[in-house]
Amino acid sequence: MKQLIIIGGGAAGFFLASNLKYCNWNVLIIEQAKKPLQKLKISGGGRCNLSNACFVPKELTKFYPRGAKELLNVFHQFQPLDTIEWFKNKNTNIKIESDNRIFPETNSSQTIIDTLLNETSSNQINITYETQVTQITKNENKFNIQTNQNLYCADSVVICTGSSQKMWKIIEKLGHKIIPPVPSLFTFNCKNSLIQNLQGISFLNAEVSIPQLKIKENGPILITHWGLSGPAILRLSAWGAREIANLNYNFSININWISEKFDTVKENLYKIKQAHPKKTISSLKIYNITQRFWLNLLDHVGISNKLLADLGKKDINRIAEIITHTQLIIDGKSTYKNEFVTAGGVDLKEIDFKTMQSKLISGLYFAGEVLNIDAVTGGFNFQACWSEAFIISKQFKYKK
Repeated sequence: MKQLIIIGGGAAGFFLASNLKYCNWNVLIIEQAKKPLQKLKISGGGRCNLSNACFVPKELTKFYPRGAKELLNVFHQFQPLDTIEWFKNKNTNIKIESDNRIFPETNSSQTIIDTLLNETSSNQINITYETQVTQITKNENKFNIQTNQNLYCADSVVICTGSSQKMWKIIEKLGHKIIPPVPSLFTFNCKNSLIQNLQGISFLNAEVSIPQLKIKENGPILITHWGLSGPAILRLSAWGAREIANLNYNFSININWISEKFDTVKENLYKIKQAHPKKTISSLKIYNITQRFWLNLLDHVGISNKLLADLGKKDINRIAEIITHTQLIIDGKSTYKNEFVTAGGVDLKEIDFKTMQSKLISGLYFAGEVLNIDAVTGGFNFQACWSEAFIISKQFKYKK
C-alpha cells in the first residue's frame, strides 16, 4: 500500500485526514507538538470562528490580501456552505452570527477538535506527536523524511505546517521559493494624550486610514492600554502588512471616530450651542461618544470648563477636526492574541491550485498558512485551510 505523509497536525492537516475515508493509502500525520489543533483550540476566544457566511466565491476572495486570485478556483470547489454541510453531516451543528462569523453551536472549539479527531480515528489515520521534521529529500519517486524520531519513506507528502520558519527552510532546500514572512493581523502601538487611560472604549463605526500607503478601513475600533485594536485596525494591518513592515511599524494614521463629515459635525455643534447656551461643554453627550473620551478630547483642546455660549468658531472647528480627522503617530505593533497570521510563505506561482500540488515536485502538496495566503479576521483563514485540504483529499480517494 502506498504511503501518504501529512506534515503538520493543524486545521489543514486534520481536515485532510478527516476526508480520507475512501482512500487506499496508508496515512501518517507528523506533528511536532504534544497535542493537535492547538491554534484552532484558542481561536475565536476559544469558540472557534471556523468560517464566514460569504457563499459567493468571487466575493469571498475579497477578504484575502494575498491569494485572492488563486483561491477563486479553490472556493468554486469547496466554500463556506460546504464547510457548514460537512460539519453538520458529522453531527456537529453550526451557527451563523449577526456579523456572518460561523461558530459551532456549543461555542466551544473543543467541539470542532473532537469532530476532527473522531473522523481521523474512524479513517484509521496514524499520528505521531512530538516529532520534528529535520529534512526532506526526494529520490526518484520516493520522499525521505528525516525526523528527530525516525526516518520515514513516502510516495506523497502534504506540508501544512503554518508559519514554521524551520519548515520554510526545508521547503527552500527542496527548490521552492519562500516569500519572506511578515506579521499580519496586529494591533497598533500609540502613545497620545487623546487616548491615554481610555482602554476598553470602542467606536463602532470609525474610519481609519494610512495616508502614506493610501489604504483605509471602516468598522469598529477599540482603544487599548497600548494603543488601538478592533476589526478596522486588524483589517488595515492585514491589507498593509508588507508595506507597514517596510515602514518599520512607524507611521501616521488618520481616524474619523464616527464616520461623519467635518461640516456636519461642525453644524451640529452650532445647533447644540444655540439650543443649550447655559450648559457646559463637558456635560454634552453627542454621537454616542463615551463621556471618558469626550472629556479627554476637551482636555486635549483645553476648553473643558467653557459654557456652550462661550464657544468660539476656533473651538468648534477644533472639536470637529478631532472627531473627524484625528492624526496619531503609530510607533510599533502588538500581536493580536486571538490570531497568529503571517503574510508570506511558499510562492503561489509554484502551486497548481486545481490540485494544490507543487508545480516543481510531483507528489508534493501544500495547504494552509505555509503558503503565501492570508486573510482578514472573521473565519477566512480557517476556510482557506478547509478548502485547500479538501481539494488535496480528492487526489487520494478512490470511487465508492
